[in-house]
Amino acid sequence: MKRTIAVIFGGTNTEHEVSIVSARSIIEHLDQNKYTVIPIYITKQNEWAYDWNIAPIKLSPLSKRADSTRNAWKILQTHPIEFIRQHKVDIVLPVLHGPYGEDGTIQGMFELLHLPYVGCNVLSSALCMDKVVQKQLCLQQGLPIVPFAYTTKHNWKINSKQILQYINNKLTYPLFVKPANQGSSIGVIKVHTKDKLVPAIKEAFEYDAKIIIEQGVDHAREIECAILGNHQPKASVLGEILPSNEFYDYDAKYVDGKSEAKIPADLPAKISQRIQDIALKVFKLLNCSGLARVDFLIDPKANNVFLNELNTMPGFTQISMYPKLWEASGVSYSKLLETLIKLGFENAKEHAHKKTTHNPKSPWHQS
Repeated sequence: MKRTIAVIFGGTNTEHEVSIVSARSIIEHLDQNKYTVIPIYITKQNEWAYDWNIAPIKLSPLSKRADSTRNAWKILQTHPIEFIRQHKVDIVLPVLHGPYGEDGTIQGMFELLHLPYVGCNVLSSALCMDKVVQKQLCLQQGLPIVPFAYTTKHNWKINSKQILQYINNKLTYPLFVKPANQGSSIGVIKVHTKDKLVPAIKEAFEYDAKIIIEQGVDHAREIECAILGNHQPKASVLGEILPSNEFYDYDAKYVDGKSEAKIPADLPAKISQRIQDIALKVFKLLNCSGLARVDFLIDPKANNVFLNELNTMPGFTQISMYPKLWEASGVSYSKLLETLIKLGFENAKEHAHKKTTHNPKSPWHQS
């Protein structure tokens, strides 16, 4: 019996176009003999839409205005929840990167519906979306993190001089200035000198009301590890990003097509094992389930390993590291999707057994 899976993509955030390409790739690899696939597209105007005849594989690539496809889709005339119920969706695969998709918001809706879904739950999604909170938790557990500072837009307005003084006293250039709640390197600026710091901070605040300032690692090697599983997660082989730009920014990831990935990464076995161990530890620490991609930096001079961040819904495009790492580990793209769907059902089944009633034995409840 075929199961119905809703693939939700797009979204009202800066990673809208990446989400479309990820969804296109996923739908291409889902077994059509096992699943009835319902593509649900969220426009940048936060309209939910669908079309049975126009699959996401025909949507515009990143080089074009992906949201121009909005007119080709049928805007839902019912509430999205009612639409999902009407079509008896068995499980949801939310291919949404960044805010309003990867941050626990849409996962909360699925929880309210008691609807199985792929990926991390509300808590872990929210924790991992906020780079500051994620790093603070990792730091408390003694995981290797580069020195960092953070501030909010409100605090910056009233304490900018003190904040600048703190950053320049505590951190060493170059620095990376990032929005705290974004992905795909959007809004990330590498700052080499003090005079460029304020413009970078102002730019980052265009994308989020909280920003993080991290100390850079000189000539860092960028290493990635994919995690798969629930209570007994496994780590993939490691991959190294060879970015086409000074660092792995949005253009280097998705636009110019010149970045390269080396899989497996050329690392000593001892360092590879350390990275995989840290990746599994942070996956469990942040209460993750299903999947995550964990990114690392290596200081090539001393071979010091630094945990960069964990992403709960990594890219699934044809060039994305998450499926490529698992393919190199012996798990095909289609098998990977099958496993993720299975893990989603397992999570839902485990949490379905919670009690919803309580009959306390106390004098006040005796008849």
